Amino acid sequence: MADLSVNFGGIKAPNPFWLASAPPTNSGYQVMKAFDAGWGGAVWKTLGVPVVNVSSRYGGVNYKDKRLIGLNNIELITDRPLKDNLREIEEVKKRFPNHAVIASLMVETKEQWEQIVRDSENAGADGIELNFGCPHGMCERGMGSAVGQEPKVLETITRWVTDVAKVPVIVKLTPNISDITVPAQAAVSGNADAISLINTIQSIVGVDIDNFVPYPIVDGKSTNGGYCGPAVKPIALNMLKNCAQHANVNIPISGIGGIETWRDAVEFILLGAGSVQVCTAVMHYGFGIIREMLYGLDEYMDSKGFETIDSMIGKALPNVLNWEELNLNYKVVASIEDEKCIGCQLCYTACEDGAHQAIALPIAENGERVPTIIEENCVGCNLCSLVCPVEECITMERRDDESKKQITWQERTKKGTIPNTFNDQRGGGVGHYIPSPADALKKNEKYKIKRGKN
Repeated sequence: MADLSVNFGGIKAPNPFWLASAPPTNSGYQVMKAFDAGWGGAVWKTLGVPVVNVSSRYGGVNYKDKRLIGLNNIELITDRPLKDNLREIEEVKKRFPNHAVIASLMVETKEQWEQIVRDSENAGADGIELNFGCPHGMCERGMGSAVGQEPKVLETITRWVTDVAKVPVIVKLTPNISDITVPAQAAVSGNADAISLINTIQSIVGVDIDNFVPYPIVDGKSTNGGYCGPAVKPIALNMLKNCAQHANVNIPISGIGGIETWRDAVEFILLGAGSVQVCTAVMHYGFGIIREMLYGLDEYMDSKGFETIDSMIGKALPNVLNWEELNLNYKVVASIEDEKCIGCQLCYTACEDGAHQAIALPIAENGERVPTIIEENCVGCNLCSLVCPVEECITMERRDDESKKQITWQERTKKGTIPNTFNDQRGGGVGHYIPSPADALKKNEKYKIKRGKN
């Protein structure tokens, strides 16, 4: 059985699943309930001078039959007095001494930072997380993402904290920046023990088209908020990878952004995360999701021979290259398993209109049109398999000579064999069959609507 415990930058926890600083960690009641369910740690909802929040606070993005693939949040930091939060942190640590409790902090002056750090440590917090990511409300006051977008300011405040902190310090980064490795390096320069990412993405999730107001609506008006949930996971994974691969970002990373299942957590760990933080999934499904996450991670680690979380961290990083380092000789071609095909023709439509016209619709003996791959046209883009609603109906099969030496764009550039003129015959699309423009009109003829006067 695998050991799920972690030591993240000096913060110990029974497992890598932590609650992110957010509504689910607003009180000791919630954190105790989470720990009792199986969560390994919690980052307390950001402490500071209490705010007054608005109503309503959340906007959602649904896609077809899937609700809340994205959540927009305009709630701010804690609206509860600091002494109440500190008292509850102390109580939680007494009842769960082996679980990680991290105090998320956001204040303005050096004196305030020094004082709130001491207060949090005295309450028993195992670590400090500096909230430099909030993209709404607080940033207008010179805090949150306003700090995360200014590396010099971030480094200065981080150093204020690390100079006085006796527990590990984590810097939470904003994704609302062109290159997240810049503030990550600033955190390292400020002597941070770890970083966490990503915070929420500045967003507007939709508009009430009858009343002309974006969501969520506050008395007929709205504002931008922070976007989170499953929809942000690809962005979070990329930013995690960027930091984990950077030579100057050599401190532990806590991964955040769209984590909902054990598989999501594994992906973050394989790309460099030493712990993972969850928010939206708990807001959607409750603390009970941890049971399946723990079981799934344990089973996965056993199946792959991983004995510890540390042995998994970053295993996928060597396989993430720059585009120019990929093998240009590698070739796959789509293959359709007729027995599984349900005749929806989505693959044909996608390829015909959105890709490379490599699927035909010949009429079978029973009169039905069955998709068939035109192999000489197929570039192996994978679109057909992605749109197909039947698992394993369309697969990608390798067609290149595996014994042939790989060649990359980088290598071809050095050899001088890349296309370098507008009409260069060395371009990848030279010789690839494409129907003539007029053929498009012939195919669309039967769909035309004749219009005339009534």
